[in-house]
Formats: sequence, structure tokens, C-alpha cells
Amino acid sequence: MRSVVLDTETTGMPVTDGHRIIEIGGVEVIGRRLTGRHFHVYLNPDREIDEGAIAVHGITSEFLADKPRFRDIAEEFFEFIKGAELIIHNAAFDIGFINNEFRLLGNRPEWAEITDHCTVLDTLMMARGRHPGQRNSLDALCKRYGVDNSNRELHGALLDSEILADVYLAMTGGQTSLSLAGQGQEGSSNANEASPIRRLPADRVKTRVITASEAELADHAARLAAIEKSAGTPALWVQMEEGTIVH
Repeated sequence: MRSVVLDTETTGMPVTDGHRIIEIGGVEVIGRRLTGRHFHVYLNPDREIDEGAIAVHGITSEFLADKPRFRDIAEEFFEFIKGAELIIHNAAFDIGFINNEFRLLGNRPEWAEITDHCTVLDTLMMARGRHPGQRNSLDALCKRYGVDNSNRELHGALLDSEILADVYLAMTGGQTSLSLAGQGQEGSSNANEASPIRRLPADRVKTRVITASEAELADHAARLAAIEKSAGTPALWVQMEEGTIVH
């Protein structure tokens, strides 16, 4: 399956107050590997940016003054995401803004509901199901799954989409390597596009894996049994292992 891990930055919120997208970043994942193909652009929103939003992402109106409008990149962006599974943290926010931008074009009504062309997986909803009652922000998930977010002093759509790709792969198990499949493959032709990303060095020291002892496993099993006896239902850990937890 082809997936696009996506993030946006905006002039503020909510979209119903006329706020606009000012940055889009997305990385392509195929077969649980980053392909090196990605989309990244800054956009002139033709309106002021809220001070609160600037404090989050650091993007100013002065910086965006010479950037393209959404209408200038709409077709290229649509072609990049068309048919993909969009993986987004708090998807309702980003999808609402993306739909609004396509609606404002006026001349492509068939693009006004992006879920007609893509499926959407919300990693925030996934995280809430797996970690109920805990903080599930992107930073919190990075800490929980050991994903390096040391460069994330401010929010940025391309950086955040890359970090979210790591988090998603860690949450769903299996391969989480950032090695790029098809490194010679070209990405978006957008002038604002950065070079393919590889944050972890190939010669890094392998992570040491410490397995539980027989005594620790026995204590764990006893604790799960005690929880089930007290609560009258299997512990969340057991439900997740058996696939019976309701998300």
C-alpha cells in the first residue's frame, strides 16, 4: 500500500474563521519504508497570521510574501496524495483545512472532499486507543517510542511528517528503519522541496535488547491475573495481545 504521512501548518484556527494553510509537508511510505519521495511547500495565505500560531511554527507573513498561493500548487499536491492512505496526527484538523483550500479554488469541485480520493488514518485516534488516559501528542509519542525529535524546536510540516512516519512505524510494529527504498527516485518537482531525508546514520550502534527473565515474566502474568480478578475483565495489555480491545 502507498501511504503519505502528512502535516500542515496554518495561519491559526479554526478554519471557519477564514484561516489558511501556509505549509504542507508529506513523505511517501511504501512497504513500510520511506521511498525518499516527498512534497514540501510554503504558501502565501493572503491574510495575517495569528501571533499564537507564529509562536508554534515560527512562520511569518514576511517570509511568505514571495511564496506561491495554494492555487499554484493544487494540481501537483493532488497528484501526490491521490489514491494514497494519508497518515495524519489529528487528521480532522488537517483534512478540514485541505478540503477548504480545494473548495476555495472554485473550478475543481471534485477535489472539495479529499476523502473521495484518499483513505485517512488518524494516528491520534490510534494512540488514544492504545494508550488510553495518557498524553498522545506527537512529542509524547516520540518519548514513548524512543523517536528522536531533538530538532523539533518549532513545528514544521516536513519535519513533523518525517517524525510521525517514525512514530507510526513504531506504533504498528515491524521495520522502523529510515533507510530509503529507491534512493534515486525523484520526488516532487516543487522548488521548495528539500533533499531526501536520512536522520539516523547507517553505522549507528545497534540498540541493545534486554529480554525479561522467567521470574519477571511470572510476576507480569500474576499482575495481569490480579487486574482481571479485581476489574472483572482482562487487562488492556491482554486485550491488545488478543486483539479484542475496542478502539
